[in-house]
Amino acid sequence: MKKPLLFGLLVAVTIGLMVGLRPQNIDLDTFRTWLDRVDDWRAARHVTLAVVFFAAYVLVTALSLPLAVWMTLAAGALFGFWGGLLIVSFASTIGATLAFLASRYLLRDWVHDRLGNRVSAIKEGLTRDGALYLFTLRLIPVVPFFAVNLLMGLTPIPATTFYLVSQTGMLAGTAVFVNAGTQLAQLESLSGIASPALLASFALLGLFPWFARMFLNVIKRRKTYARWKRPARYDRNLIVIGAGAAGLVSSYIAAATKAKVTLIEAHKMGGDCLNYGCVPSKALIKSAKVAHQMRHADDYGLDCAVPTFSFAKVMARVHAVIADIAPNDSVERYTDLGVEVLQGHAKLIDPWTVEIALTDGSTQRLTTRAIIIATGAAPIVPKLPGIEEVDCLTSDTLWDTLRDRTEAPKRLVVLGGGPIGSELAQSFARLGSQVTQVEMGPRILIREDEEVSALVKASLDRDGVRVLTGHKALACGVADGTKWIEIEHEGQTSRVEFDELIAAVGRSPRIKGFGLEELGIPVYRVVENNVFLETIYPNILAAGDVAGPYQFTHTASHQAWYATVNALFGAFWRFKADYRVIPWATFTDPEVARVGLSEAEAKEKNIPYEVTRYNLDDLDRAIADAATTGHVTVLTVPGRDRILGVTLVGAHAGDLISEFVLAMKHGLGLNKILGTIHIYPTMAEANKYAAGAWRRAHVNPALLGMVKRFHDWRRG
Repeated sequence: MKKPLLFGLLVAVTIGLMVGLRPQNIDLDTFRTWLDRVDDWRAARHVTLAVVFFAAYVLVTALSLPLAVWMTLAAGALFGFWGGLLIVSFASTIGATLAFLASRYLLRDWVHDRLGNRVSAIKEGLTRDGALYLFTLRLIPVVPFFAVNLLMGLTPIPATTFYLVSQTGMLAGTAVFVNAGTQLAQLESLSGIASPALLASFALLGLFPWFARMFLNVIKRRKTYARWKRPARYDRNLIVIGAGAAGLVSSYIAAATKAKVTLIEAHKMGGDCLNYGCVPSKALIKSAKVAHQMRHADDYGLDCAVPTFSFAKVMARVHAVIADIAPNDSVERYTDLGVEVLQGHAKLIDPWTVEIALTDGSTQRLTTRAIIIATGAAPIVPKLPGIEEVDCLTSDTLWDTLRDRTEAPKRLVVLGGGPIGSELAQSFARLGSQVTQVEMGPRILIREDEEVSALVKASLDRDGVRVLTGHKALACGVADGTKWIEIEHEGQTSRVEFDELIAAVGRSPRIKGFGLEELGIPVYRVVENNVFLETIYPNILAAGDVAGPYQFTHTASHQAWYATVNALFGAFWRFKADYRVIPWATFTDPEVARVGLSEAEAKEKNIPYEVTRYNLDDLDRAIADAATTGHVTVLTVPGRDRILGVTLVGAHAGDLISEFVLAMKHGLGLNKILGTIHIYPTMAEANKYAAGAWRRAHVNPALLGMVKRFHDWRRG
């Protein structure tokens, strides 16, 4: 039997019983009369009555019928306090668990489909604190027990936990009503049983676990800080260490809320993104793309041309772009915003004191209520034998090392098949380098679906990049003045000669030398932090690459808001960092952008999904721009338009993904995108056409048939 039909049947049965029994017509006199009638039968068949009563009580609670109070009183009157308590305690819990399981089976998937990502934070909280929530609700009789049963069925709390907590939590309330049943002759009204004072007592009892946990947290915090002497007063409200994306946003927010904030940077303002990452790489990508378009000008009806250029001028443009953007992140701008900016290396002395070794050689100590660690990450240089001999470059060092070269490196090896390695490999190949890309894994862009990886690899192949997947780097060296790297593939080793080697195998958070270890803050892969971005010291928080779990500039800025608000106002209210909808892009040509699940991830997590795909070779603007390579792939809940994930491959994919990010963030489905006007002709129409493809696949044939017959009838 299908779930909707079964649910409808249960509702109908419940309503029928409620109407037939009409519990609102029951009063104490009627109830006493009924008990007198069964008194003789009870004496002769005590065990049979107990079994029947038990089964009836289970049925009443399982169907959420409004008879539980009367039956609890009857249990006390018929079986005495201990007998009644035993029967009602187990029968009510079993019935409640059956209602809980029915709600979980019939309603949970339906509710989750409609709430989408909005329910994930609730699920996370209930997974962690569900037992406490349930215990509190069970101890507050003003909350209808049947509502608790149905609502908890929608949560991830285990059935066993639900049963045990319910058995314990309902015991006190059950005892009160069973005892009232034993005193039925003296009872004048039901309101006397559940007096306001009694309800208030139960409410306080229900809240006790929360107060106890708060008390234990205070004790734990005191113990954490015990070995440190707290300052009598503080020089600053907030100190931020690191002036990258997270640090800049944190200090900006603190200054905007009129906090006294100091930002400390040991090297360059703007951090990695401005000086070594996002900005220079995109400037290089643009120059490389123009060179590529010149070679393929016939795609646009023009004569092809071999681009002639000085690589030094290309690098000069890269640095000019950095210089043009730098004022946005400069000391002067942030000073004007009200931020004190200090150039130097920061080290934590205690949870409230930071020592700064300033660039002028002096040292300064500042006390602060809160600290945000935003020290970013640095490129990883693999520990290969001989790598020191070949002057390995990274995404940090290549911009200065190569800036005065008149030509791009003739022979270049790029270690790593991730986004950075793929972007650099393609760009240098388009600027004239003979590029070999070495990736140990089975394919490049391993986080994307196989089809996407293959499409990008094919593009790299066309640009002349020699992509070696499944190859492990073993060693480097120099022989007769020629640099080489030894690689292994399927047990066979070979050497690749090169002029320059770029390591792009990942980035490691900067966690050493800031005094974190001395304070006992766990620093393994990242600075360990909780959902509020707090370390073991709640006044010391982390944001950006150093905090994980993502290494994107936009997530660093995103985390910075939570870290700053929690640092400044966490004593009153804290916010959990929200990672429900995180997009990212790889700026190869074609670009790859994604938000939410890929097909591989959905399969791995055993999440049911449906795929809708729209190819760009059908899009007018893509045809006009000779940019037809790529597609929009949308994963949705089977039979529904709720978006689980989107992968966009093609020109401007990093820009086009934003519409889907907004939709997923706010629970908008594909029908909303389809109903939104998109300018013609634009690449953004691809999003609408993908939504249209989903809509066409879900047209009801029976309804279409009815409409056809209607039109036939209208024609006479």
